[in-house]
Amino acid sequence: MAEKNEERLADIKAFVGRVWPDVLDDIATLVAIDSVEDLEAAAPGAPWGPGPKEALDAALNIAQRLGLEPTDADGYIGFADLPGESDTQLATIAHVDVVPAGPGWTCDPFTMERRDGYLIGRGTLDDKGPLVLTLYMARYFAERPERPRYTIRCIVGANEETGLADVEYYNEHYPQPAFLFTPDAEFPVCCGEKGGFSATITSGPVAGGAIVELEGGTAGNAIPSLAHAQVRADVAALPPADNIEVERLDDGLVRLTAHGIGGHASLPEGTRNAIGMLVDYLWENGLYSEDQRPFLEMERLVFGSTDGSTLGIAATDDVFDPLTCIGGTVATVDGRFEQTIDSRFPKSTTAEHLERTVRALAEEHGCTLTVDLSMPPFYVDPSSPEIQTCIQTYNDLTGKDKKPFTIGGGTYARDFANAASFGPEEPDLVDPEWVGQMHGPDEAVSEQLLKDSLAIYIEAMARLQELDL
Repeated sequence: MAEKNEERLADIKAFVGRVWPDVLDDIATLVAIDSVEDLEAAAPGAPWGPGPKEALDAALNIAQRLGLEPTDADGYIGFADLPGESDTQLATIAHVDVVPAGPGWTCDPFTMERRDGYLIGRGTLDDKGPLVLTLYMARYFAERPERPRYTIRCIVGANEETGLADVEYYNEHYPQPAFLFTPDAEFPVCCGEKGGFSATITSGPVAGGAIVELEGGTAGNAIPSLAHAQVRADVAALPPADNIEVERLDDGLVRLTAHGIGGHASLPEGTRNAIGMLVDYLWENGLYSEDQRPFLEMERLVFGSTDGSTLGIAATDDVFDPLTCIGGTVATVDGRFEQTIDSRFPKSTTAEHLERTVRALAEEHGCTLTVDLSMPPFYVDPSSPEIQTCIQTYNDLTGKDKKPFTIGGGTYARDFANAASFGPEEPDLVDPEWVGQMHGPDEAVSEQLLKDSLAIYIEAMARLQELDL
């Protein structure tokens, strides 16, 4: 294990202070790009649409300016290399695509704002800010007079939020690094990720009855803060309810709007699902036709818990936290209601069991189930030299005594043989109430946290370079 190098740490601190204005400018450049997937506008060289492609190009341009050798892999993904004495690679991977901005912002989501020590904007935390940190980590070594022992590769993903097909393309065309970390989770270091299961529950052709329309959510892997319904009802007969707006429309229609608290699908605690709030209001006030009743009963099971218990899929084990399951989006399509679900599950169950159980429930309620994503849990031995190097670096630079952990979210780490997620979120940091979460409105990150993270990433890479890989 590498010893703490005080001279190098002082040099790293000076480097971070010197380049920080440029770091901020580059984060702002990426945040300004609305890089949400748009498959309808996909084209050769831009398979995820123009936004992700523009952001990928911008990130590779930053990398080239910083002295790295950029490669655009047909628009699917990109990377930038700092060649070492060996072709063996130590790599990072972060992504430039983002989830839709969604409602509830108090500022322009695509203009980075500095406020009270925080950077606000879509992607400041997930994952454009951390991506820029990886590029400046490599820049530190590019400025050294000697070449690094191992090649440093900074991979730039462009499809993390919707399918991870970018990294599938990468692994089909390029060799795996000896070790990789992704700055897309929490410190200290994550050595395991729950499995992922997402699906769409579709009703029969029942839209247009008492419930004319249902709409809510912006992404399947985000807990929605806003949902709407149009119903046939007497507005005067509808009771008031907390965070539910009732608006009279023409032709005997009423518009219901639910305001919840959004967040990441893997972290439902502290959120309030707007679709679930709307479902409860519809159910409690009898705002449905008889042919819509089975779908609404199914919705009650989806939103009746966040641990999957109302769906019969609750699970836990000795490595991971309990299973989570949330409803992400609801839409009215061709006279049918479509509800997406997102579950993160431990190793004590399987995606196949979840599919069988939820499919049976859906069919009992006159619905169909389409599986959108199915992936097993991921786990790396926390005692490995690479994981121990990361955790020791974090503890040395923070003065803490933390241990590796597992998470419910999914990151790129699961797609590599030897990998981990490594910050930059800090669970011990208490943010002001106005600071939004990733995937939610007013997404923000502490500027000091990013500064500290850059120093940690540089020192960790220096120590990883000393391992015999």
